[in-house]
Amino acid sequence: MLDPARIQTWVFDLDNTIYPAVQSLFPQIDVRIRAYIARRLGLELDESYRLQKQYYRDYGTTLRGMMTVHGVDPHDFLDYVHDIDYSVLQPSPRLQRALAGLPGRKLIFTNGSKPHAERVLSALGVAPAFDAIFDIVAADFIPKPQMRAYEILGESCNVRFDTAAMIEDLERNLVPAADLGMTTVWVKQDGHPDEQFIDSPSGDSPHIHHITQDLTAWLERMVDLGPMVKSS
Repeated sequence: MLDPARIQTWVFDLDNTIYPAVQSLFPQIDVRIRAYIARRLGLELDESYRLQKQYYRDYGTTLRGMMTVHGVDPHDFLDYVHDIDYSVLQPSPRLQRALAGLPGRKLIFTNGSKPHAERVLSALGVAPAFDAIFDIVAADFIPKPQMRAYEILGESCNVRFDTAAMIEDLERNLVPAADLGMTTVWVKQDGHPDEQFIDSPSGDSPHIHHITQDLTAWLERMVDLGPMVKSS
């Protein structure tokens, strides 16, 4: 069992982690990415989709592939793909209480943009719980799971990896975190929107320390454990 009293910094992924994939926010972004590629490169949507997922596999994000291969302006890309309807997200009082009760700093570490993260956290009603948002711009457009993104996070946000926990929906993004000494938590979701484009671990990967299918309930257990651990 994870000792929450040992964790000084909680590092959360954003999309499909801080909210469940079933809330259908990220599929809007997925469609916008496909449309952006089609418009930018003059492709049919089927070919745009194929290229989108190829770059996602090869570069960590479609954005990185579009920057590397086609020289796109990352800010133009991010502004376009995050022009979505955030009203599909509903405030979560349980998540708000769990985050507020969790000891230590709480950070967002996302391959998306800071304005996107701010809108997501605001829609969920949890923005006050977070001390900072570390986005793809702050990472010099180096995406997870590239190790350098984690190193820049540590440098910029003063994260001691041996006293930090990382919570993610993508197993591959937990590999560098574990290698750096972070405690890892995999938010495992059946029917993940990108499950056919990513490796699906069996659950016994050495880089996965904890698994949950309900982030809010897991955080509530951590809050309940906190005083017990500290007083023992």
